Amino acid sequence: MEFIQSLIGHANNLLWSYLLIGLLLGLGLYFTIRMRFVQILKIGEMFRVLKDKNEGLQDNAISSIQAFFIGAATRIGTGNVAGVAMAIAVGGPGAVFWMWVVAILGGASAFVESTLAQIYKVKDGAGFKGGPAYYMQKQLGAKWLSSIFALGIIISFGLTFNAVQSNTIAAAFTNSFEINGAIIGGVLVALTAIIIFGGVQRIAKFSAIIVPIMAGFYILLAAFIVLTNLSAVPAVLALIVKSAFGFEQVLGGGIGSAIMMGVKRGLFSNEAGMGSAPNAAATAVVSHPAKQGFVQALGVFFDTLVVCTATAFIILLSDSYTTGLQGIELTQASMAEHFGGWASIFVAVAIFMFAFSSIIGSYYYGEANIEFVHKSKTALLVYRVFALGMVMFGAVASLQVVWDFADLAMAIMALTNLIAIGLLGKYAFKALDNYLEQRKLGLDPVFYADDIEGLKGVESWPVRESEKVESKVS
Repeated sequence: MEFIQSLIGHANNLLWSYLLIGLLLGLGLYFTIRMRFVQILKIGEMFRVLKDKNEGLQDNAISSIQAFFIGAATRIGTGNVAGVAMAIAVGGPGAVFWMWVVAILGGASAFVESTLAQIYKVKDGAGFKGGPAYYMQKQLGAKWLSSIFALGIIISFGLTFNAVQSNTIAAAFTNSFEINGAIIGGVLVALTAIIIFGGVQRIAKFSAIIVPIMAGFYILLAAFIVLTNLSAVPAVLALIVKSAFGFEQVLGGGIGSAIMMGVKRGLFSNEAGMGSAPNAAATAVVSHPAKQGFVQALGVFFDTLVVCTATAFIILLSDSYTTGLQGIELTQASMAEHFGGWASIFVAVAIFMFAFSSIIGSYYYGEANIEFVHKSKTALLVYRVFALGMVMFGAVASLQVVWDFADLAMAIMALTNLIAIGLLGKYAFKALDNYLEQRKLGLDPVFYADDIEGLKGVESWPVRESEKVESKVS
């Protein structure tokens, strides 16, 4: 096991140190400049699109705001609560600054990948489906690349990320209630199996209701902490910025550690550029692909700049972050310091709700991409068994092993998607220009497949030329 962990550690160091950090930040910066800082200057448009009611659509159609919550349900999980704590413990307070940078630049990457997912979405029964595997295959004609991505999302979301979720749940309950991790793992496996094998939707629907409530309460607690410690906030902000550039290292291994942990945990939390959120973006029924680009960019900001920042202030406004604790235990200790023992129990319950809904959402991300690897009932069954096995493994494995596995899977998946959106970004730029031109005319933008020259394999958007032909015939 030590050999495997060492091998994974070397692979992570190679991918993150020499490829992914530069690619993530570089592409995010390029997209930001190329789209004229759209994710910053058009925040008002993001909220306007979010309220798009899509009147006249079928009752079962997924709206912009519903797609936003689908993406948010998977984003808001252990990365926001345990991941931030892990970043601060290992990379120091400066890691928070780099999480913010990843979010701001990542908003542009999220816009590009989600707009592309909308352009190349396909009909699926009563609705739509899509994502990176589809735009890789359709526009690039690279089935091999879409298969690599599909395998990456299956391994990362369907398997290793679920191990991270169960590991955090087990650690939280062991810390608060002294329950053995194996027992927690068994309960999680049973609950997950009920949903993925039995098709029971009650638990999933319950999570969809309770997670926003728990997230809202969590943010309110963080706001209360900030307001009651308002005089200390400037010092905390100064500490974050100074540590980000190596001027003041309280924890972690210097500026390199701060950047790496900030980028890793920021990406794990908000998923910008990773290629997961486009799977949710593609399900929405909208009049223009850019609408989901705006919506998912807003999702990145909400996840990192609001929820992750809430966790960071909970920790950094306490004395617990210097105790050597890591992960969920650090967040629980910080909450207990602010509110007493009940807060630690609240975090345990909240993380169960966040993480369990993420397990289900992540599982379906993997299942949706199975057909790109091997389309058969046997392949689906094997995937389900492995998914349940990883939930159990995460509950009993050590913290470092689980996060190292997740980082490696995330790196492979993100690298594949970043290459694709780097090549296909020009089509998202054109879609944005088309959208903004219509908005300047006071219109609610509508997209046609032939509005952008060079698109291939577009199935779900009408063609403007066909309307001209029909009008001539009539």
